Amino acid sequence: MRLSPLDPPPLSWPRSQTDPAAKRARAPLWLRVFSLVRYRFFLSAGLMPYLLGAAWAHAILHRFDAVVFWTALGGVAFAVLGVEAFNEYFDARLGTDRIFNPEEAPPITRAVFWLGVAAFAAALSVGIYLTARDGWPVLLLALLGGLAAIFYEAPPIRWSYRGLGELVIGLSYGPWLVLGSVYLQSRSFSWGALAASLVPGLLIMALAVINAIPDYHQDRLVGKRNLVVRLGRRRAVWLYVTLAALALAVATAGALTNLFPRGCLAALAAAPLLIVSARRAARTYESARQFTPAVRSIIQCYLLAVSLFIAGLLWHTWF
Repeated sequence: MRLSPLDPPPLSWPRSQTDPAAKRARAPLWLRVFSLVRYRFFLSAGLMPYLLGAAWAHAILHRFDAVVFWTALGGVAFAVLGVEAFNEYFDARLGTDRIFNPEEAPPITRAVFWLGVAAFAAALSVGIYLTARDGWPVLLLALLGGLAAIFYEAPPIRWSYRGLGELVIGLSYGPWLVLGSVYLQSRSFSWGALAASLVPGLLIMALAVINAIPDYHQDRLVGKRNLVVRLGRRRAVWLYVTLAALALAVATAGALTNLFPRGCLAALAAAPLLIVSARRAARTYESARQFTPAVRSIIQCYLLAVSLFIAGLLWHTWF
């Protein structure tokens, strides 16, 4: 009998048939692959900023090519799958998120690494095709995104271990992805599109910060010197709240100065979710379990703000 939660289980203790990790290990390969792509990550990191860029090109520049849209979306999906596979593999290899309850973590084999390689290769092939069609800026943005995605956890760079992971995420899923989406449709860039890209970019950076707060102790133990470890959890709460508030401020200022259509002011409807998240985080940042609702609220804030911003762009076009 285990006398304390801190006591390790006996080495010969058999795994229960209902143990989550054991279930995942017995699952078919296709199901384990599918489980790597978290729908929440795909929506927030990949789909939303790409849609924002396409909506900007359609609403402001009056350009939209459906074939290019769906082709590039496939490339984004492959890239997100590669990011997930690499992050899972190198997290497991380096020990992140497996320190306190390793028996609850799913087994990660080398096949996951090769899955990531294949996904990135597929994304690169799409990028090369689009470069041949639309020019070198596509390749430049694809290479920047690739360097960010591959080396976020992977050696020798490991952006997330150097305090640069959050910034890299903000750039990748903000300016680079939005401007890339705009360029594919219009073969042009603009200051307005760059400003619009700050809305998802700052919010996704805030999401990266808040997601690391519950992992503070694990990250310190494995030498992952992200912003939360460098600043401490209390200051990290203020940082993510400030980043998210800046994103909403950009949407508001742009709409009021006619840089964005006035309908983009609707993004402010996400502000109450940010307030809810901030209040919860300020009280519970030392308890990972109680902190979860704060993370959930900021994710909802992100999805709502960017969705309403996109809706404001489309409203400008249709009405």
